[in-house]
Amino acid sequence: MATKLDEILADTRAKVDARKTTADYAALERRAAAHMPRGFAAGLRAAAAKRPAIISEIKKASPSKGLIRGDFHPESLARMFETAGAAALSVLTNEAFFQGSLEYLEVASVAVKIPCLRKDFMVDRFQLLEARASGADAILLIVAALTDPMLTELRDEAARMGLDVLCEVHDRQELERAVQLGFKLIGVNSRDLRTFTVSPELVIELAQWKPADTLMVAESGIGSAADIARYSAAGYEAFLVGEALMRQPDPGAALAALLACECPAEI
Repeated sequence: MATKLDEILADTRAKVDARKTTADYAALERRAAAHMPRGFAAGLRAAAAKRPAIISEIKKASPSKGLIRGDFHPESLARMFETAGAAALSVLTNEAFFQGSLEYLEVASVAVKIPCLRKDFMVDRFQLLEARASGADAILLIVAALTDPMLTELRDEAARMGLDVLCEVHDRQELERAVQLGFKLIGVNSRDLRTFTVSPELVIELAQWKPADTLMVAESGIGSAADIARYSAAGYEAFLVGEALMRQPDPGAALAALLACECPAEI
């Protein structure tokens, strides 16, 4: 039986194939060359040396929650997150399921100095060209969505293009695959992309197998300073926070409070 992840991947492949047939490759190459990647992993490590490194996610909607933020202006959101102390941004670019776009990534990236992640379901090298051309400094590779040969191909192409990779895992087997393939920036997503259920305990469980030279990012279900403290104690140095901030009247103030550990139990 097909899962939601299968549905998203099938739609993504079809849309990428369609874009490839009409793309102006010369223009994309020029735009990609004009953007100098800002060091996503290095930025997280530098921030984590001082305090929790927060990746603030600019996200309008999701398949499981529907519309998250109606008052959605990526440029202003990016600036307020940077001002509030975000170490990096994550920008959703999947249109069909998350109401994202590459244009959102582009305007957010231009507005800030901190590095930006293209958050999408990457299945083709062409998407990496799109990413850098739109101002991305890093891409997401989801182990559940890709074979080891594809993970290797996209990892190597990202390195060639100067893009960092956040490799996302959801269980121990996927973590072992990521480690064996040499990924040094690994995100543990507590949300199962097949069912979209959230299991926060999974984040704690997988931390015990964290390689010493790997920066681990806790993803999904982070809504309080207590969550960050708990995951920090388990060994995480960076934290991707999206919905909990995007639902707030003032996302920047919510992030500042989270970093100051002054927020209530749920921000």
